[in-house]
Amino acid sequence: MNEKILNSTFEKIKSYIRQNEHEENTPVVNYKEPAQLRNILSPQITDDPVTENEFLQLVNNYLTYAVKTNNKQFFNQLYSGFNLPAFIGDMLTTLTNTSLYTYEAAPAASLIEAEMIKLMSSYAGYTHGDGTFLTGGSNGNLIAMLSARNNFLPQSRFQGYNQQEHLVAYVNEQSHYSFDTAANLLGIGSDNVIKVKAGKDGRMLPQELEREIEKTLSMGRKPFFVAATCSTTLLAAYDPIDEIADITQKYGLWLHADGAFGGSILLSDKYRDKMKGIERTDSFSWDAHKLMNIPLVCSVLLVKNKGVLQHNLTDINTDYIYHDLEDIEDPGKKSIQCGRHVDAVKLWFAWKYYGKQGYAKRIENLLDMSAYAEEIVKEHPRLELMAPRQSFNVCFRYVPEFETDLNEFNLALRENLRKSGQSMVNFGFIGKELTIRLVTSNGELTKTDIEQFFDNLLSTAHLFENQFAAEVYEYQK
Repeated sequence: MNEKILNSTFEKIKSYIRQNEHEENTPVVNYKEPAQLRNILSPQITDDPVTENEFLQLVNNYLTYAVKTNNKQFFNQLYSGFNLPAFIGDMLTTLTNTSLYTYEAAPAASLIEAEMIKLMSSYAGYTHGDGTFLTGGSNGNLIAMLSARNNFLPQSRFQGYNQQEHLVAYVNEQSHYSFDTAANLLGIGSDNVIKVKAGKDGRMLPQELEREIEKTLSMGRKPFFVAATCSTTLLAAYDPIDEIADITQKYGLWLHADGAFGGSILLSDKYRDKMKGIERTDSFSWDAHKLMNIPLVCSVLLVKNKGVLQHNLTDINTDYIYHDLEDIEDPGKKSIQCGRHVDAVKLWFAWKYYGKQGYAKRIENLLDMSAYAEEIVKEHPRLELMAPRQSFNVCFRYVPEFETDLNEFNLALRENLRKSGQSMVNFGFIGKELTIRLVTSNGELTKTDIEQFFDNLLSTAHLFENQFAAEVYEYQK
């Protein structure tokens, strides 16, 4: 063991955490153009090993130029923040380096994952639920669709999917792209994923879902899967699960809830009604690495009934690895992965640290902060709310005093904030109009952080306006 490298690296890690926690002026990113950054990092591998000092410089460079997602001015993605107990849990799982396929190889982790699945199933109302941790919400949606297909066509597990079956799935037109990918991988084909019309609020319209199902049946095709989105990536809209469940029950379809982004709202008794009817679904994907601030990746797929995953996915009992020597189910039997990182442990450490009530307060704080951001937008004469806020996202734009292309102006405004490192926020389009999308996903956010973001944005916008006025003045001269 090289103690110099170990000790120096731990000191840099502690310094990095302190800096981003306590220094308000720490940039979100030290932005460099790709060519510049490539020159600094020297990513090529050479024949000879680096020296100790060179190795430590690599550590320093990486921490210097990586985006600081724990910075409270990082509003760019659906995840952000730093979670100390989860970070410790992640270090411990890497240190012990066990793989979660058997109790024999990972006894403590197996018990912890089972407990996390039981707890998360209880929030979903799955009294006999089951589940598995996997590599993200996209994978969760894939496994849900696979399980639904094999439930609908049991022979496809052995004989493969016959395209003459003409299976059809239905999703919100604003759903995540992973459903198209899933259909592609399963042989169903993305053309057979019907995008159901949503209202202006981004929520799937149940009457449109039923109309599409009837249309499919009239064509001699077979509906089998419906996904309700909880919540959408741009407007943070929650599909009406209860109403959708009435339809899926009527036609005998598998109902999946894609709660990769917004599933954590179930932790709050105050706001969980946004997912009213979740207990009526057949499966539910939930990313704890988003609103619960667990380090990437920490994602779970839950199913309503125990045994469904093993039967629909694998149904194996390979004796060279699964020996059945313990009075506990080996977690690998219900996963499409064999070697698997122990993701449940970092979640367990965080939940132990904060407790159920502590996590409920963190989720409620995120909604309070998004409401505060919406209030600032509504009250400022130059800010325009692009859509009513529904949960964690606030969509808005800046409208300057002079006439200009608002899409170009707001994109330039966003890019200046990002490359300067002041604040990082994303954008999207509502129709043809660009909107800045502010996501409140850091559980430690305060009103001061929200105010700082808008101070940064408004000061940059005013700078742009002054530059424009100066250019007009010079032109008129």
